[in-house]
Amino acid sequence: MHFLSSTQALTIADQPSTHEVARSEVVWSGRIVDMVEDRVVVVKGQEPVVRQYTRHPGAVAVVAMRGESGGEEILMERQYRHPVQATLWEIPAGLLDIPGEDPLVAAERELAEEADMRASRWEVLVDFLTSPGGTNEPLRVFLARDLEATGTVFEREDEEATMEYAWVPLSQALDMVLDGRLHSPSAVIGILAAHAARGRDWQGLRPADAPWMR
Repeated sequence: MHFLSSTQALTIADQPSTHEVARSEVVWSGRIVDMVEDRVVVVKGQEPVVRQYTRHPGAVAVVAMRGESGGEEILMERQYRHPVQATLWEIPAGLLDIPGEDPLVAAERELAEEADMRASRWEVLVDFLTSPGGTNEPLRVFLARDLEATGTVFEREDEEATMEYAWVPLSQALDMVLDGRLHSPSAVIGILAAHAARGRDWQGLRPADAPWMR
């Protein structure tokens, strides 16, 4: 077992890395994701190992925030999620399913389509890989401020047609996460990151076009 020195630990950062894939097969292809089976050479000189995962286009989410300093509120929306058979409180989010689309443009579209709002101030709040042992899905959470109504009510369909909305104080949203009342990964991570960023007086946030490992 090898440990980095304290000095080396300061340089910790995830990095793209590739291993030889002896064989790759699309086991199943769906409307949004594919199931892929790779035979990967994890250790040189040893037999490849089988790894199955879903191939996903990625997604964006938005912590839409309003209010004065210390009294910020975030927009939350309630939506049914069939795979987990639960109705979850989430933040606006959507797929990166348009090839070549800028993630910020996708986030702007989702905020308009799901909440009939636009923002004039955008920054990156946090990036994460939703479940790196089972999918390649990356997700970027933006912080959107200086909000205003678009003036257009978007026609919502399917699960989105029954969404409910609430403005929640950021401090209360943090309590909801720590109390185990929220389970959507983008909401949980976005709320934790937003609360931490407020503790730093919003300093150090990355610009909306910051590089992204995806």
